[in-house]
Amino acid sequence: MVSDDRGEVEATVRSLLVEVLGLKPDRVAKFDDETELFGALPEFDSMAVATLLTEMEERLGILIEDEDVEAEDLMTFGRLVSLAERLSLT
Repeated sequence: MVSDDRGEVEATVRSLLVEVLGLKPDRVAKFDDETELFGALPEFDSMAVATLLTEMEERLGILIEDEDVEAEDLMTFGRLVSLAERLSLT
């Protein structure tokens, strides 16, 4: 998928956070780039990270290698969207 639209990637990431973490859609809709995720949301544990990354691969048509992801990429909503964007453009 060639994404020239951050909005599309962001919408996909929001949708996955709702589905994978079981968060309420209205809560996720309020997330901005600075919203803390890993370490701040009890639902976002290491198992959820693995599931989320797998779902991101499927939905965005990308391949996520272990070396592609740093802990910081999971810390905020903005970093997570940036990770998805970066990988969808390669």
